[in-house]
Amino acid sequence: MSGAQETGPFDTRDRDWQPPGFAPEYKSTALRSPKHALLRFPTTLSEETSPVFGHGMLGELDNDLIVNFAAEGEMAIGPRLVVHGRVLDEMGRPVPGALLEFWQANAGGRYRHKKESYLAPLDPNFGGCGRTITGEDGAYEFRTIQPGPYPWPNGPNDWRPAHIHFSVFGHGFAQRLITQMYFEGDPLIPLCPIVGVLKSAAAVDAMTATLDKARTLPMDSLAYKFDIVLRGRRQTYFENRSEGL
Repeated sequence: MSGAQETGPFDTRDRDWQPPGFAPEYKSTALRSPKHALLRFPTTLSEETSPVFGHGMLGELDNDLIVNFAAEGEMAIGPRLVVHGRVLDEMGRPVPGALLEFWQANAGGRYRHKKESYLAPLDPNFGGCGRTITGEDGAYEFRTIQPGPYPWPNGPNDWRPAHIHFSVFGHGFAQRLITQMYFEGDPLIPLCPIVGVLKSAAAVDAMTATLDKARTLPMDSLAYKFDIVLRGRRQTYFENRSEGL
């Protein structure tokens, strides 16, 4: 998926790594999970080739959630972060030119969405979304604030850990891929029913960003590193795609 890399049919994902479509502890899967056996169709040329995303389509502040929604001279409220990493294929090769979109709750755990029901206040200077394109080395980086945890109506007292949503769309994907990034050391991670559908600690680790002290900006921002692996034995779990890419 990088540079002049060959394209071709996509491999089926490892079902032993991916969680089941139906998980009773995660109540939304009761309606969202397939009711019949999955079917796999051969890929076509339109799925194995792709659009090319150019930097001209990005706004100057698209990768800076601290200020991209803020009034002039203002900034989002919350601990400041740099999130960075690489998008890699199953062989560990970089995937350049992939479009990454990201969205999250504010520091109080509230999304800027018309159907949001959590009582935490909105931050008038935080929109909660952005995007960027990976470089030739598959690297990406953006600035944001630490999202807060929030309750959700799955059970009587279920809370989501702090997390950032990622959408990845590249040069030979059958569809965009969606995942979540958690933060190292968050005590809510093992208590979350969504995380609980993952089948191993290694799968949870693949969705957990690690503190990167070397990339911290002194007196400014902490840094977290989060690599996204598209396929293979170390692939990141993509919540909307339990079959092949």
